Amino acid sequence: MPQPVPLVLSDHHVARVAPAEGLIYDPAWRLLDEVDLDALADRLTRGRPRPIPIFAYGSLIWNPGFAVQDRRRATAIGWHRDFSLSLEHFRGTPERPGLMLALASGGSCEGLVMDIAPGTEVDSLRAILKRELVAHELAANACWIEVETARGREEALTFYADPVDTPVARLTLPQQARRLASAAGAAGSGAEYLLRTARGLAELGIHDDYIWTLQQLVAEEIEATLPAGDGSGHPG
Repeated sequence: MPQPVPLVLSDHHVARVAPAEGLIYDPAWRLLDEVDLDALADRLTRGRPRPIPIFAYGSLIWNPGFAVQDRRRATAIGWHRDFSLSLEHFRGTPERPGLMLALASGGSCEGLVMDIAPGTEVDSLRAILKRELVAHELAANACWIEVETARGREEALTFYADPVDTPVARLTLPQQARRLASAAGAAGSGAEYLLRTARGLAELGIHDDYIWTLQQLVAEEIEATLPAGDGSGHPG
């Protein structure tokens, strides 16, 4: 589908963000093992529809990491995207903290419902929950929300809808842009995450004013503060 509004943020901008060494996980976390993941999966999906629908609004769109049977456009009712999860690991460090997407109450959010392929539920749910929830300290950040699709009103499982028990940063759009423009960690940069998310939405023909405004501000911030060079953050 055609992209409704061209993106300003580009691979060239991302290459100007210096990489950073850091931690993948918070060292204080107690990571979920397979027994924990299976118990959590059972609690979340018992009595729920099959195939299991996952609502994706960020990285799951462009990197689901599980076996998908079917994909369909969906609008989350009463939720909107918000870069509010504050990171000092993964795509951030204490010196260059990052932000990750969550859902916040109010408005609406277009994304994608992806059905887990039947027969892969155990492995797929382990993969999703290990990636999204990671640790006991984050295990409350999964819930079922209402979405509207071509089939009508449905429920789908999603993550970090009004996050709990995790650091949240309530920043203005310019503040979010400044942080994303400089953030980097063991998993890459904030600018890369934003760009891949915006491209994933564009490929689906989804335009989110918030994401499009933010990617333009991040591109402008990188151009204003980071030198063009060899991709290491230093002039080449």
